[in-house]
Amino acid sequence: MSMIDWNDYRAQLMAGIGDLGALSPATVGGYMQASGAGRETGHLDAKTRQLISLAVAVTTRCDGCISVHSLEAVKEGATEAEIAEALGVAVAMNAGAALVYSARALDAVKAAKG
Repeated sequence: MSMIDWNDYRAQLMAGIGDLGALSPATVGGYMQASGAGRETGHLDAKTRQLISLAVAVTTRCDGCISVHSLEAVKEGATEAEIAEALGVAVAMNAGAALVYSARALDAVKAAKG
């Protein structure tokens, strides 16, 4: 049983971001540009970037980021063991609060897998 319906939450989030993009395209466009900038160097593969993103999502306590990056990590082939290791780094960096959100992120990964 999931803590929340991560797939429904992600869909609602994307709709809300779409609404913001319609009202302020430069804001969302600026985010998209910054978000994709790291990919251009090609130094890290997509799975590694998603594992880092998911760990950072936990430390910043961003449920929207958890919902998106858990799905993307699974799509890039990250295993639950790899995700758990990345989340272990987040726990070390952010102690108690990261521990709570790591449980939420793993729940999101399980939901993403269906």
